[in-house]
Parts: sequence; C-alpha cells; structure tokens
Amino acid sequence: MNKQLIMVLLFITWFGGIYALADHHDNVIRITARIWQYDPPQIEIKKGVHTIIELISLDRLHGFNIPEFKLRADVMPGKTIRIELTPQKAGRYPFLCDIFCGDGHDEMNGVIVVTE
Repeated sequence: MNKQLIMVLLFITWFGGIYALADHHDNVIRITARIWQYDPPQIEIKKGVHTIIELISLDRLHGFNIPEFKLRADVMPGKTIRIELTPQKAGRYPFLCDIFCGDGHDEMNGVIVVTE
C-alpha cells in the first residue's frame, strides 16, 4: 500500500510538473473591447515569447486587426477569442478595430510594443 501511494504521488508530481511547464511558457494578455476603446490600449511583449491575446467585447461586435502580423479576429460580446503570436522583431505594432462601431471608431486602436 505504501509503495502504491508513493507511485501515485510521483506520477501526480511528474504530470503536474509537465502541466506547469506548458503553462509557464505562454504569456497570456487580456484585452477588453468596448465602444471606441481597447483596454489596455498598449501591451508589451518580449521578442520570441509565445503570447496568447485573449479578447472579449463588453458591448457589440468589434474587429481586432494587427496588420504587421497579418492577424485579425471578430470580437463578439461575451465570447473570449484567442489569438496566438510569437513576435520575432522588436518594435511598435499598431492594432485597430476594423469593424465600424460608431462615431469614435477611428480612435479605437492601440499598440503592441515588442521588446528585446
């Protein structure tokens, strides 16, 4: 019985360690879209780090477009959308809403800052 318990604990520790490693390497950033703004409007990512951007809209359909990375998504109210990227070059990369959402639509943008 004692030997079985030790084996189970070792298995849980080993499997849990693999799960923690998989989670540790992903950088998850959450962005909320609402009429005429993204929150936060600026995010920072390290070059070469796999990043998941989680997007959710609080009010209506919005678009999320990062032209430089050729990534875009429809962001629907109440539904989390995930975009994955691994930037390979430092710089500033604008993102914007590409679905007209009213008079302040032109101001609905932000920037991803990729650092070394």
